[in-house]
Amino acid sequence: MRKPWIVGVTGAVLAGLLLGACGDPESAPEQAPPSAAAPEPSSTTRQRAATGSPGNGGGTGGADADTGTGTGTGTTKPAPGVLYLGDSLATENQTVLGDLLKDDLGARYTSAPYSGTTLCDYLEGTADRSLVPPRDKAAALVRRLRPDYVVLQFWGNAWDYTPCMDGVTYGKARAEYFRRYTAAAEQLTDQIANAGGEHRPTIVWVLQGPDPMTPDRVRRVNALYTKQARASGDLVADAGKAVSPAADRYAWAQYLPCTAYEREHDGYCTQPGRGRTALHHDKDYLHFCLAPTTSRPRPCPVRSPGITRMAREITRAIADARTDSP
Repeated sequence: MRKPWIVGVTGAVLAGLLLGACGDPESAPEQAPPSAAAPEPSSTTRQRAATGSPGNGGGTGGADADTGTGTGTGTTKPAPGVLYLGDSLATENQTVLGDLLKDDLGARYTSAPYSGTTLCDYLEGTADRSLVPPRDKAAALVRRLRPDYVVLQFWGNAWDYTPCMDGVTYGKARAEYFRRYTAAAEQLTDQIANAGGEHRPTIVWVLQGPDPMTPDRVRRVNALYTKQARASGDLVADAGKAVSPAADRYAWAQYLPCTAYEREHDGYCTQPGRGRTALHHDKDYLHFCLAPTTSRPRPCPVRSPGITRMAREITRAIADARTDSP
């Protein structure tokens, strides 16, 4: 088995990260970047990415295997409605995920992510202390759109400028940080369920990839999401595993071995001579878009293997759940 390409992160390099409102919850930039615009939640999904459909590229943990999802629409089930919420990772992923869900499942897809957000930002009752406006709170969107699935992707932000966290960060108050995230996960689940009523949507908790600065934090965040999903009968999608070395789920890597699909299709295996593909831009070790971070968050404008790998795992989780359901 080929040994994974893993790049260490030095203090000097970390100091130059382009955080783009989704990064290490232990420290914060001096000024919060603007939130991702979401004037109408469905507006982000009506056109295909300019780089072409990346729907067939992906893979997990550098595994050298066929990356097809096997999620064709050969079924009599109606097309699922999918709502995608989250922070800057969701902001950059939203177009690719929408294309995959529509192509593979015929999904009715809506996305309304906001960069820099936490779970509590999407809770109703926090309008005066939130980065998310009332119309885009999770429950408000569920009542309006009646989705079958609500996909939640949150890195674990807790910047001082995230008002609903009241200044609690992982670095300053670790126990309180996890207490608040646990409480918010429970409250958000309840609000989504109540908003759905008899048509209660299934929540898909997206597990995160390795954290290069606080490795144990993301492990505990993922455990929190998994526990909440089990308690409420919901789903997890281990998208983070798709961008982790096969030998170590929580080891950060800038590059991973190319999958069979990435080697066979231009633009997916970014360094074919070395048999590896880039997951992160050289100046951004936290996001997965291979274009430079901009001051205004946006869907990723270039083909980025890390985004495609994660989006495929989310799509796979929903497809599998539909196959298993009566």
